[in-house]
Amino acid sequence: MSKIKAAVMEKVNGEIKIEIKEFSEPVLEEGAVLLKTMYSEICGTDVHLSHGQLAEVPYPLIPGHINVGVIEKMNGNICDIEGNAFKVGDMVTFLDVHETCNQCWYCLVAKATTRCPKRKVYGITYSAKDGLLGGWSQKIYLKPGVKIIKLPSNLPPIDFIAGGCGAPTALHAVERATIKLDNTVVVQGSGPVGLYAAVFSMLSGAGQVIVVDPSSNRLEMAKQIGVDYTIDASTGEDRVAQVRQLTNGRGADVTIEASGNPKAVSEGMNMTRDNGTYVVVGQYTDAGDVSINPHWQINKKHLDIRGTWGIDYSHLYKTVRLMAKQQERFGWHRLVSKIYSLDEVEMALNDVERLQVIKAVIAPN
Repeated sequence: MSKIKAAVMEKVNGEIKIEIKEFSEPVLEEGAVLLKTMYSEICGTDVHLSHGQLAEVPYPLIPGHINVGVIEKMNGNICDIEGNAFKVGDMVTFLDVHETCNQCWYCLVAKATTRCPKRKVYGITYSAKDGLLGGWSQKIYLKPGVKIIKLPSNLPPIDFIAGGCGAPTALHAVERATIKLDNTVVVQGSGPVGLYAAVFSMLSGAGQVIVVDPSSNRLEMAKQIGVDYTIDASTGEDRVAQVRQLTNGRGADVTIEASGNPKAVSEGMNMTRDNGTYVVVGQYTDAGDVSINPHWQINKKHLDIRGTWGIDYSHLYKTVRLMAKQQERFGWHRLVSKIYSLDEVEMALNDVERLQVIKAVIAPN
């Protein structure tokens, strides 16, 4: 039986190293699936992982949390949530979040499964010692109970992976924002999360969408997908003043922080109008503190601030359906800047960190 290659992140003397390793093909439990990986993503979280910036990560691990591939083997009759049976050869994706317990206070009372203490995530909180549980691998082992979604025929795999984790995460943020018809929405950051937040804001009926970012190629993509205005954050000009000029002096009805820069938070609050909504979705690692004046920026403004952590099945399910319906309009594959091999994962991580790409994709096979 041939070996399966995977890119493994290891912590060696306090430093994170990446090495291509070989694994044996797993024996499938009842209800398990073996997926031949077509594409896996590289996102900002993977950059954080490569620097050891996420707490309680069980190195060594195989990264790659949002993936798409072909069902190669199955053990048992496995169906989607609507009762449709999967079969060998189906092109599918799956929810990277697994093992939420549906028994704890967060699952049952708070209805916040993203805060379940037993929650595990493919490519992030499963160790390589546990098996092929990340997408930077030629094959992925889908444990029994993993939530699988068949891609619609009008959503090519490259278009789906262009969304990666950014699209469902952005959808969650836009849901948290409760955008109303004709709202002005500012999105801070035009990486994948920011670009999809802009798209989903438009689809939610926003009257105008404004994107703020220092990267010229990312701002150009924001223009291509149809946002109303872009603000170049690299010029040193007063970005709050520019937003106010576009909003009759009031500020945005809704601002979504998708930059990952803590300094953006205070500025984004100032970009938001009195009695507006500020949604934070970009702060997935501790990048430092910021100074906020609670009187002027929160209480007197009557500002609604909402954090957004992770995704659940509903966000991935809705994202797949929306991306399929809107594929011709937006041409999602345009967001994929480059496809890398397993041997090029370090190059891909560097390109993502340096903002040289919009979406980096790994093709392990």
